[in-house]
This record gives sequence, C-alpha cells and structure tokens, in this order.
Amino acid sequence: MAGPTDLAFDPWDPAFVADPYPAYAALRARGRVIRYEPTDQWLVPHHADVSALLRDRRLGRSYRHRFGHEEFGRTPPPPEHEPFHTLNDHGMLDLEPPDHTRIRRLVSKAFTPRTVERLKPYVEALADELVAGLVRDGGGDLLTDVAEPLPVAVIAEMLGIPEADRGQLRPWSADICGMYELDPPEETAARAVRASVEFSAYLRELIAARREEPGEDLVSGLIAAHDEGDRLTEQEMISTAVLLLNAGHEATVNATVNGWWALFRNPDQLAALRADHSLVPSAVEELMRYDTPLQLFERWVLDDIELDGTTIPRGAEVALLFGSANHDPAVFADPGRLDLARADNPHISFSAGIHYCIGAPLARIELAASMTALLRRAPALALVAEPERKPNFVIRGLSGLRVEVG
Repeated sequence: MAGPTDLAFDPWDPAFVADPYPAYAALRARGRVIRYEPTDQWLVPHHADVSALLRDRRLGRSYRHRFGHEEFGRTPPPPEHEPFHTLNDHGMLDLEPPDHTRIRRLVSKAFTPRTVERLKPYVEALADELVAGLVRDGGGDLLTDVAEPLPVAVIAEMLGIPEADRGQLRPWSADICGMYELDPPEETAARAVRASVEFSAYLRELIAARREEPGEDLVSGLIAAHDEGDRLTEQEMISTAVLLLNAGHEATVNATVNGWWALFRNPDQLAALRADHSLVPSAVEELMRYDTPLQLFERWVLDDIELDGTTIPRGAEVALLFGSANHDPAVFADPGRLDLARADNPHISFSAGIHYCIGAPLARIELAASMTALLRRAPALALVAEPERKPNFVIRGLSGLRVEVG
C-alpha cells in the first residue's frame, strides 16, 4: 500500500497540481502498477500499459451492465446525488456495449470526417472574429475571450441550442465536471446535482420544441433516429447532449490555455511557430501531449487482470495516468522538452479503444483555427502576468491567461 507520505503523487497538493510531471517520473520508476490507498485505486503510469488497458474489455467505464453495486463490492452513491448519476450514467462515455455501441453509432453520424470538414469554414471564421475582438481591445483574457467561446459556440450550434441560451452552458458544464475530480467534496457534489437538474430540464424543453419543429441540428437528428426505430430514450438524448457539450469544449478550452502558457514559457518554440505557421498541426499534437488537459481516466476491473506480476482483482478501480503516459521516455524522446516539430507523437490525450474521443477531429480543427488566428492577427502576443492554475487535478487548466497584443 502506498500513501501520500511515501509517494510524490498527491492530487490535493497545490505543488503537485502545478507540475505533476516530476512525480510521474518517480511513479514510472517505481513500477508498472502502484496501489494508492487514499483513493482506493491502482495507478498505471506507463504509456504501453495505459494504451493497452484502454482497449482491454476486462475493464469498463461502468460495471452496472454486469453487476449490482453490492455484488461488485461497491457502495451505491448517496440518494441526494441521484440527478447527477442519472445524467452521467446514461451518456455513452459511461456506458458499455451494447448500449454504448447503439448510441455511439447514432452520434458518430454528426462527426464523420466529411461532416467535420464542412464545419471548418464556420470554425475558422468564428476564431478569426474572436481574435479580432481581442486585438481591438489591445488584449484581455485568452481564456474567456477566445478559448471558451469558440468550442462552446461550435458544439451549441451543432446541438441547435439558441444563441441567447448559450451563456448558461459553460457554468453548468463546469459544475458537472467538478464531479470528475478525485473524491470531490460535498459542496462540489451539490453544485453538480443542481446543474444536472437545471441542464436536464432545459434540454427536455429543447427536445420538446424540436419534436414540434425539427431543425438541421443534432438533437433533431437524434429524435428522428428514434422515430425511425433506433431506440433512444429521452434520458439518453439528454445525457448525450450534455456529454457532447462537456467533452466537446472542456478539453479544447484547457488545451488552448495550457498550450499558450507552455509557448510563453518556451520562447524558442513560440518564435519557431511564428516564423513557420505550417507547424500548427504538429504544434497542436505536441501541446496536447506536453501539458495534457485530461490527466487521468478511470476504469473498473470487471474480471481479474494481471499486470507485471500483480493481480488486480475484480471490483477494483484503475487510474490510467494520461499525463504520465504522455511523458514516458520509452515512447517520447526527451519528453520534458516542448518540440513543436515532433514527428512521432502517439499521445493518448484523446483516449483509445471504444471510448476514443468522438470529437477529436473537431477539437483539432478548433485548436488549429484559434492558434492560426492568434499567430496571424496578434503576432506579438505577450503574457501580462503569470496565470493561476485551477486547483483541479483530473481536468487540468488555468483560471485565466491575461495577454496583450503588442
């Protein structure tokens, strides 16, 4: 058993949250799987193991398709948290086949390469408009002025959420995502429950309106698919819409500000990017690797597995450390160095296996669009003050990023 006193890994320590990568190196040196008592999890820090376990069907995002809580050796969530779990547990990220397969098949039609490519002009125009506003103001907060509004507007447009209602989406999302941290406090749970109730009620009204007057949006498409025989309950529609909004912008927002903060700390790489905009696609991949927006992904052990001679029993929870895997020297040469021209970059920031991020192609377009617009319109973009990092560990981001355009 390993506790916070004998491991550098401590997700509640502000120093660790500020820079977890040295602690990850210590974890990798310690072994391939480490029992971590404070969260009752098995930590997996190596790239090869994380990648393999993401594809291993002996692990699952849920266990409820096979076991009850007591049968699996787990305590049911408190009844007062039920609205959050109802919302969360019916989204495809927390479902396993066959329900996951059925819902993903329907949603994937909106994320085909052709469909996403058709969105590119809209995304690029919106990114350019947001950056133009930042330039007119002489600077501002890159988080609130560019990083947040771009992906929120794109996914809201896809879902058919009216522009006047979009201001509610980010606060709801932030409150719900608080529950994905390790052992969240009760006040975080209360905010997540409230947001789950409010967001669900809003989407029920939206679904009812789209039944009366369908549009070209994804919600209308899910309703039509249901009516044509692809069975999707109303709760599954609501949970899918919330998942797409949360996953469709949370990582992109944090990748944007984490990425620019990394560029400001590595002026040689920023200079290279400013001199050669053709580096943007590889820069997007490298920045996603270098400071990973989702540091940890959890899996339940559905059947005993053995890793490096250690048996991890059914009912255990595995913490797959994406941030550590993306800095594994067995895969990445000099992983602590930011290299925007890195050619071989098999990062796992978008996960892998059946839960691979369905919106990854869209996220890449959004990240490239905002980066290109900033390089073109604000070539002398500079940091005003060192940013504050959010206290969260799992979802890694900044509270803001104040910049001036020069």
